[in-house]
Parts: sequence; structure tokens; C-alpha cells
Amino acid sequence: KGGIEPTEALRKDLIAHVRKENGPIASPDVLQWAPGLPKTRSGKIMRRILRKIAANEVDQLGDTSTLADPNVVTDLVDNRAVK
Repeated sequence: KGGIEPTEALRKDLIAHVRKENGPIASPDVLQWAPGLPKTRSGKIMRRILRKIAANEVDQLGDTSTLADPNVVTDLVDNRAVK
């Protein structure tokens, strides 16, 4: 959300929170900071696009014509943490 700086301390706090609430098995390997999520104009999250970006299949995103803000996808692709 706006006004929150992505710091190392915040990253550690988020990982600790997930471990506490969901257990150590659910601890995320990678956190990616983003200005938002890819959503349709009606507000639905386009999980297919998130899966493709996470799998490093950015050349196979499919139809993105219904995105409310295409810049969000551009930012996610440009700043993705590839394992």
C-alpha cells in the first residue's frame, strides 16, 4: 500500500508473521514488492498472469486486454525475483 517502504526489516517481519500464523512449512522463499496486483476492470485478480510471472513464462501471459492497469504487470515483470 502507499506510504510503506519495502525494507529488509519489513521483509523479515512478514516472513516471521507467516511462519507464526501458518507454520514454518508455509514460510515464503521469495517476497516481491509490487505497486498492486493485475486486476480486471471489474476488480478481479488475474491469477493466471501471476502464475505465469512466477514461473518465468512472461512471454506467454496470454490476453491482457482486460487489465485495469497494464503498468502493474510491467512492474511485476521488470522487478520479478527469478529463482
